[in-house]
Amino acid sequence: MGIKYLHTMVRVKDLDKSIEFYKLLGLVERNRKESEQGRFTLVFLCPPDQADGHHDVELTYNWDGDDALPSDSRHFGHLAYTVPDIYEMCQKLQDAGVVINRPPRDGHMAFVRSPDNVSVELLQEGEALAPQEPWASMENTGHW
Repeated sequence: MGIKYLHTMVRVKDLDKSIEFYKLLGLVERNRKESEQGRFTLVFLCPPDQADGHHDVELTYNWDGDDALPSDSRHFGHLAYTVPDIYEMCQKLQDAGVVINRPPRDGHMAFVRSPDNVSVELLQEGEALAPQEPWASMENTGHW
């Protein structure tokens, strides 16, 4: 029996705000588990065509708060998704108020952060798109 990737878990401070961010990326809620005894909610999101339970982001929300959650989750690394049009996705995110930390200057790669500072890498599916403005001359913002 071989090993299978199941999901990546990230702790979140504001469940609704985090779900809204991941839905902007195009993910859908696949499953939700609430534990009255444990006082937490787990929300599993995935790309709509990958709802087999092997491509999930698990958002873990502790009902009583999570003061131990670091303000900068750099210990985690990042999530990565391919997108059909990186410029279109970055514009959609930017229009919704998401900062594009590393713009897709090369038509291939961008980085953004979730409301809980989880770094998300966006990669152009297939070949890189031709560089175009405003992305080609946009500077980095913050870190990713």
